[in-house]
Amino acid sequence: MDYTNNVLCSLSVFRGCPELIKTTIFPSTANEVDKQYVCVTLEVKLPEEYPDCEPLVQLRNPRGLDDSTINHLYKSIKDKCAENVGQPVIFELIDLIRENLTESNLPTCQCAVCLYGFSEGDSFTKTQCFHYFHSYCLANHLSITKRHFQEEQDKLPAWQKSTKGFQATCPVCREMIECDIDELKTAHPPKELESAQKFEVTNDLRLLQERMRQLFSYQKSKGGIIDIEAEENKLLLITQSSEETASSESTEDPGPSLSNLNDPVLENGVLKKSQRCDVKMNSSDR
Repeated sequence: MDYTNNVLCSLSVFRGCPELIKTTIFPSTANEVDKQYVCVTLEVKLPEEYPDCEPLVQLRNPRGLDDSTINHLYKSIKDKCAENVGQPVIFELIDLIRENLTESNLPTCQCAVCLYGFSEGDSFTKTQCFHYFHSYCLANHLSITKRHFQEEQDKLPAWQKSTKGFQATCPVCREMIECDIDELKTAHPPKELESAQKFEVTNDLRLLQERMRQLFSYQKSKGGIIDIEAEENKLLLITQSSEETASSESTEDPGPSLSNLNDPVLENGVLKKSQRCDVKMNSSDR
């Protein structure tokens, strides 16, 4: 097999020989590039003593591979390097990795949209940047993104609107991707998503919602919640000096907190005096 087309080699200025070899490896799928669902970049640093010592190997930018597969690859690479001490081993490593990728040429990661894995029979999509999604999930994500894009465009004057229109991007790395949303919508939901337990509101969640509501009300009463439309017609009037403002802020109640769900429920957005902690600072500590 010809490796020279996709192998990058960096030469040492002082030694005049290779010191770093880098190549991206794909599974063997003949000429069917669209069926290459996994890949990984191999980086090999060659010490001065190489090949009489083992090279330093790194696997970078794995796509569609989980940690267990990567760990298995590292173990196989280490064994191969130990067996071939005293002779070049670069092409043997490339063949080894390609064989492993061919055997596991299905994404073993999770869909970044629903966070469920890929089960047998699931329809999934591989983007040009080698990220994987259930076709059903990617269709929903892109449909919502497109709707938000149109809503934002409708708010703009004609001269500010985009002339390129909506462009689909990868939910993981934001690279531009090409896909047919209408075709993706025909896919069935992933099996794990269909069999997942239905969401239920628990007592702990209700308590958290109540605390967040109280915190929101308190922040709003103190001006901590910004209303963009109201701010456009608001004038700022300063009636206190900076020293008076600093002293008033230092004595102001800090308000509610979400740090501990076991804390007593707030009344009117403020803790009772018996529940507050007064922190005193001695002049010697300043």
